[in-house]
Amino acid sequence: MSGAVPLFRRCFGTDPQVGWRAPGRVNLIGEHTDYNDGYVLPIALSLGVTVALARNGSDRLRLVSAQHGQDVATVALDALEPGALSDWTAYPAGVVWQLRRSGLDVGRHGGGLDIAVDGDLPGGAGLSSSAALECAAAMALDELLHLGLTRPQVAAHARAAEHDFVGMPCGVMDQYASLLCTQGHALFLDTRTMTTEQVPLDFAAAGLHLQLIDTRAPHRLVEGHYAERRRSCAEAAAALGVPALRDIDRAALGGALARLSDATARRRTRHVVTENIRVLETVRLLRDGRPDRIGPLLTASHASLRDDYEVSCPELDLAVDAALGAGALGARMTGGGFGGSVIALSVAEDADAIAAAVCEAFAEHGFAAPIRLDAHPAAGAARITVPPRR
Repeated sequence: MSGAVPLFRRCFGTDPQVGWRAPGRVNLIGEHTDYNDGYVLPIALSLGVTVALARNGSDRLRLVSAQHGQDVATVALDALEPGALSDWTAYPAGVVWQLRRSGLDVGRHGGGLDIAVDGDLPGGAGLSSSAALECAAAMALDELLHLGLTRPQVAAHARAAEHDFVGMPCGVMDQYASLLCTQGHALFLDTRTMTTEQVPLDFAAAGLHLQLIDTRAPHRLVEGHYAERRRSCAEAAAALGVPALRDIDRAALGGALARLSDATARRRTRHVVTENIRVLETVRLLRDGRPDRIGPLLTASHASLRDDYEVSCPELDLAVDAALGAGALGARMTGGGFGGSVIALSVAEDADAIAAAVCEAFAEHGFAAPIRLDAHPAAGAARITVPPRR
């Protein structure tokens, strides 16, 4: 039974009415392309966030988290507005705010809510713990209130909550991955058309292993850097006369770069265009049953993120270099950058030695010991059973 259910009972003295669990995600490839109308290829993780909730008959939200001291926070429904909350409570509260803003019957007429949260997804690792929390809360509300939302609609609401209420100008990849991924597959998402394809992904059958290395590097001014890069991409697209950088293909890249007078804009553009190319090539190889061939694409993605998009950091670069030096077929940072995690693809029998090499390199440089996790493609959000108390 999820820890969110006993936490709910302990803090609110009754049973939750519904519970949902949503996973975090690892992006196999396709970084900083989702807000440029590009392509992404995430997988869901087995780690995630669980939300248990119920109506409380008041005009307030009461929220508690096992990961944040287990103190109950209370906020009036009518006080929900962007910027009103600055901690973890902003994410589930933002979902409530967004659903209300959309005209759905949420939190009206004594429709306050009690919400308990628990999870095993490490925060700050670049694995989209915020999106997992939003998606679990949104799915639970959809069930409890009979809203009749599709999963893409839930993803759109969850993303709007983070974008407009929390104030993080994110794309929609994280929410789509948390909701729409299926076990044993990567989710190929075209963020312009919002069409998806489940691409089979079985590294074990190919004698391969994908490991996730949480560098534990603290994120450094992520929000400001993220917003700056998004703005830079929009300005580059406008200067090139295209709706988004996704509209620049391989053949047009050289000419596009020559037309941009700003060196930073050229670097950002080159990353987005080449990253889209790498996503399409990775999907082609996976469709052809050749996951052993995608390693160089992962490594090239990291180099582009490091040099052209400038979102890496010393810990991420060291983890990638150490993994490659120990025999990884490919490695790259994953997530928004400036801290977080790295993925490393290898022959299965080399995985332990690669993890050891990364730990040794971190110790030599005086960095905190990284945490190794396996990255098996898991299923998206699912309902949890809330058994009655005995």
